[in-house]
Amino acid sequence: MNAPTNFLTAAPPRFGPMSAGLRMTIEEFWEADDFDELYRYELIDGVLVVTPPASDSKVNANDTLGYLLRYYKEMNPNGRILDSTMFEREVRTRCGIRRVDRAIWCGLGRRPNSRQDIPTIIVEFVSTGKKAFLRDYEEKRAEYLEIGAKEYWVIDRFQRQMTVFFSPPTEPSNRIVTELEKYSTPLLPGFELPLGRLLALANDA
Repeated sequence: MNAPTNFLTAAPPRFGPMSAGLRMTIEEFWEADDFDELYRYELIDGVLVVTPPASDSKVNANDTLGYLLRYYKEMNPNGRILDSTMFEREVRTRCGIRRVDRAIWCGLGRRPNSRQDIPTIIVEFVSTGKKAFLRDYEEKRAEYLEIGAKEYWVIDRFQRQMTVFFSPPTEPSNRIVTELEKYSTPLLPGFELPLGRLLALANDA
């Protein structure tokens, strides 16, 4: 029988904020299991990127989105099409490993493997700053649609709207949803997203 772990003397996680900039392969990233869970990790062009956790308001808005999706799955006659939705999952793109705010799988007919099955819908909540704005609207859009996501939702508390980017060759290529609207998608028939409810929660993110 193994002796109980003494958490006061246990070795600290090998990867944490001081690991930012470390060069790794995708295989090394996937195999690592000793990350400091207080932080978020991505692998971009072979370089480990470490960021602080999301704010309480952003997490609250994201949790509410998850609740709305799960309620739809359980209560709507069409809800069985929603296979799963997960908070902050890693997605492999041509640049490496992105950590998305929310992944949604639908139409598979089974429980997805988050490391193998491309999310049908990927959701990001825009962060503060010009770099984050460009990353969410341009870089991630290209990467997520390129790997096969059908829709990419960018929820923007600063502009009080959500931009939905559609997988090409869909026309139009995107749609703007205002905070006064509810968004519906044929990928989740019968589901309505009350955007204003999420923006109210994310307002202080």
